[in-house]
Amino acid sequence: MIKQPAYLKKGDKIAIVCPASKLPRDISKALEVFKSWGLEVVLGKSVGAAQHQFAGDDELRTADLQGFLDDPSVKAIVAGRGGYGCIRIVDDLDFSAFLEHPKWIVGFSDITVLLSHIYAQFGIQSIHGQMPYTFDEATPESLASLKAALFGEQLEYDYTPSVMNRKGDMEGIVIGGNLTLLVMMHGSSSDIDYTDKVLFIEDVGERPAAIDRLMRMLKRAGKLDKLKGLIVGAFNELPEEKMPFGQSPEEVIWEVVKKYGYPVWFDFPVGHIEDNRAVVVGGLFK
Repeated sequence: MIKQPAYLKKGDKIAIVCPASKLPRDISKALEVFKSWGLEVVLGKSVGAAQHQFAGDDELRTADLQGFLDDPSVKAIVAGRGGYGCIRIVDDLDFSAFLEHPKWIVGFSDITVLLSHIYAQFGIQSIHGQMPYTFDEATPESLASLKAALFGEQLEYDYTPSVMNRKGDMEGIVIGGNLTLLVMMHGSSSDIDYTDKVLFIEDVGERPAAIDRLMRMLKRAGKLDKLKGLIVGAFNELPEEKMPFGQSPEEVIWEVVKKYGYPVWFDFPVGHIEDNRAVVVGGLFK
């Protein structure tokens, strides 16, 4: 049974933590935006902490996130940024208090680990969307979609469909996130059952050859066989290749999934882009 955290209302308290990489700049714009939405914002100890690339050591980041998972007065936990690090701490978190008082967990990129884990283990929805680190460049539409997701308003996606799209009605429970992280979680306690789901994927900084490898891993694992649909977000910041692979990320993905009959939508506004629209993981997409 899917569980939906309570939607936010003005006066609610939210927490910002960094469960993965450290913040390289301040997040004052995000704080202003959240406050303009009528929310009280508290900052975790990991915000501003640093140990090499991480926002403090594993113990600090675990304790910081744990404290807000346990605090019933905090109605949402927003990851300050992604990077790398969630997989180092996810198995040390105790979700028992969180299960008594579910709350929205928000983020994308490396935060895919947390979003996937709480849905796979507990059937609790979360929000894949902009994080304070990305607020400075975020489009108004992407921030409006995050607010809508948090406050229980209708999420609508207006965008220009790709000519590559395989048309068709797409309806089902939506799962997904960063492709690299989804493959990395295969076979773990954070791995979601893809059967009859709408899957969305995105990635950044990966060569087409790497995307091909990741997609074929999902195919070989049977993950792509029984989807209700596939949503392809941004695959950007491709590194220069000494020997060209010969296909774009979109062409790579299409080659892997073209044999299936379900709808496939490309160029969806989700991923490491300015117009990263919010998606409710575990929500109904239609």
